Amino acid sequence: MAFDGLFTKAMVEELSEALTGGRVNKIHQPYKNETIMVIRARGKNNKLLLSAHPSYARVQLTEAAVENPPEPPLFCVMMRKHLDGAILENIRQFGLDRTICFQFKGKNEIGDISYKDLYVEIMGRHSNMILVDNAKGTIIDSIKHIPSSLNSYRTILPGAEYVAPPAQHKLNPLEADAETVTRSIDFNAGKISKQIVAAFEGVSPLLSSDIVKRAGLANRETVAPVFLDVMEPIKEGRYEPVLIDSGDKTTFYMVDLPSVPGDRTAFHTLSLLLDRFYFGKAERDRVRQQANDVERLIGNELQKNRSKIEKLKQTLAEAENAGQYQRLGELLTANLYAVKKGMTEVEVVDYYDENGAMALIALDPQKSPSDNAQKYFSRYQKAKHAIIVVQEQIEKTKEEVRYFEALLQQLESASPRDIEEIREELAEEGYLKARHIKKKKKPLLPVIEEYVSSDGTPIYAGKNNRQNDYVTNKLARRDDIWLHTKDIPGSHVVIRSDDPAEQTILEAAMIAAYYSKAKDSSSVPVDYTKVRHVKKPSGAKPGFVIYDNQHTVFVTPDAGKVMGMKK
Repeated sequence: MAFDGLFTKAMVEELSEALTGGRVNKIHQPYKNETIMVIRARGKNNKLLLSAHPSYARVQLTEAAVENPPEPPLFCVMMRKHLDGAILENIRQFGLDRTICFQFKGKNEIGDISYKDLYVEIMGRHSNMILVDNAKGTIIDSIKHIPSSLNSYRTILPGAEYVAPPAQHKLNPLEADAETVTRSIDFNAGKISKQIVAAFEGVSPLLSSDIVKRAGLANRETVAPVFLDVMEPIKEGRYEPVLIDSGDKTTFYMVDLPSVPGDRTAFHTLSLLLDRFYFGKAERDRVRQQANDVERLIGNELQKNRSKIEKLKQTLAEAENAGQYQRLGELLTANLYAVKKGMTEVEVVDYYDENGAMALIALDPQKSPSDNAQKYFSRYQKAKHAIIVVQEQIEKTKEEVRYFEALLQQLESASPRDIEEIREELAEEGYLKARHIKKKKKPLLPVIEEYVSSDGTPIYAGKNNRQNDYVTNKLARRDDIWLHTKDIPGSHVVIRSDDPAEQTILEAAMIAAYYSKAKDSSSVPVDYTKVRHVKKPSGAKPGFVIYDNQHTVFVTPDAGKVMGMKK
């Protein structure tokens, strides 16, 4: 894991410099395992994100905007009760473990000075946030409750004594010398990287692997010098936060890892680095959990309609043989004299064939000769009509497939609010049963993603069908520029300008490509035209439009650039 004990040390230093002495102004818990504290320090409001997410646990300052639930969870209520208005006096780390203690000074209900400690334990799926009464050493509350039946070492429940996670008793890599490093490794046992992780506190497999690879032929002479070289800038606090993108995998660290291949992006702070790395990751994970039923419904509808298209194509192929039924009916009519009731077949000269070949015609023995001929004419008329009906059904079903494919794409970049809008849309379209919940006041207008181009031009993007319809049909002016990925499900994007700069068009196109099914592709085609050339056909599905007079540009989506344009 990139967020190891050494990274935690660097983050504690960054947070201490930015927040120590600050006052807690607001506390929110937007999601089950995450809280945000707004701390006023150094003349500005800082948003401190504390996450106990099983996959994305971390501590950082953040610029990301989040939505808060209408009713705060119980842990948030307790945090507000004990920490609202408190002063953050100190932030400390336990050795090089991934446990951070935020120490607050505030006042209790009767106005006396009280001290509270907030422990953030970053331990994968066991991550937790625990609010502790400093004087008593007891737990006030935690974001995850752990009874003794689940953990025999310590109980994490209100009223229980706070017990720190068990110490690992490893060596401090920042205090080690060459002899200590060499003595800690059995070079004959192999797996040097794992041995370093096992011997030294706060060192992740990522950093250990980098040390071994840089050492080349790992032995007593090469490993220790590289180890000490790597630790030197960390020891002195000379950090150079870097994001490394190797295409199929992206990682980060507070110093460069030369052995890890990939494109590198430098950041001024660790928090900016984490905002970029986790951009959308945790939210998409939460959305997947909230949207299980929606995603399952859309998947089932997609499969059902794709199967329906195949069956309709088979029916169409059969119907396209309608001319054969007419031919047999006419041949039978011309040879009625040769047919007797009770016959099961008759062979006649096929005068449609240039060579005068014989045609074998199947008969219903219960019908008269003329009724048999009429049966073929009836099948001809039915098949001819079926071609028109089936072709219409195929087009309607293809439209359904396009609709649900677009919804699947929208789920990939949806926020929890977007999920609710998609759910409401499915209920309105009759695909999903409407939820019977207590009605709350809805906003009059959809909340639209807003961006600003490099020259200051406003750009708007819809992330679901309801937002797309609003952006295109309500928000946009007739001469604004409208963009959409070419023949690919995606967002409607509008540039608030009738003559934007070429760079602004490319930036808006990148937003359109990022919020599309092709977000992980390169050289994505994006069409753009004036809004006046975009039309919504009567009776069309939500979000569906047709357009003309378009031009096409090709862009490669970049999450960092898109995030940088967000207002």
